[in-house]
Amino acid sequence: MTDVERKQTVAVIDYGMGNLHSVKSALEHVAPEQNVVVTSDPAVVATADRVIFPGVGAIRDCMAEIKRLGFDQLLREQIATGKPVLGICVGMQALMDHSEENNGVDCIHILPGQVKFFGEHHKDAEGNALKVPHMGWNEVHHNDHPLWANIPQNARFYFVHSFYIHAREAALVAATCNYGVEFHAALTRGNLFAVQFHPEKSHTAGLQLLKNFLHWNGKA
Repeated sequence: MTDVERKQTVAVIDYGMGNLHSVKSALEHVAPEQNVVVTSDPAVVATADRVIFPGVGAIRDCMAEIKRLGFDQLLREQIATGKPVLGICVGMQALMDHSEENNGVDCIHILPGQVKFFGEHHKDAEGNALKVPHMGWNEVHHNDHPLWANIPQNARFYFVHSFYIHAREAALVAATCNYGVEFHAALTRGNLFAVQFHPEKSHTAGLQLLKNFLHWNGKA
């Protein structure tokens, strides 16, 4: 029996920032046989087979709750075990070193890089104005990581963000996207994978990525 044929527990970390039911519903849709738990209990996260770290809202408020609840250290510990971990949206941004949002906020320092603001007067290469936040569907150019299995190159995913990630190491980059500037839409290192878009809102491609995560052994 393989790891995914037995009943797994997938812990969705809840630190009070956003409605996580869409994430839970999407996971249950692609893997109805798994036990998906939205939890703020560190003990539940520690004993889960897989961890998802989502997030929406302002990074200052998110980081305040993450630190208050001790999830910064818990994430480090869970990643160190080799357990598959998936960061989503602000959850991805929180993994970085620092964000420009809210006049500058230090993040968890798990992945080296910065979270930058698109800008008040953001434009494309032709000088056309682009709305900020970047909201809606956009193409993602990905590498050959296992989480991209059965997902076409330049598949479209759903984004909602005003700040974008620039990783410090090229080896971390699992996918890029362009919105006036090329930014890093997915990062990975070892058993950690993180995406700027919302897979739970990205229809077929997003559901496939979540399914791939639930089958992933945590190795590239």
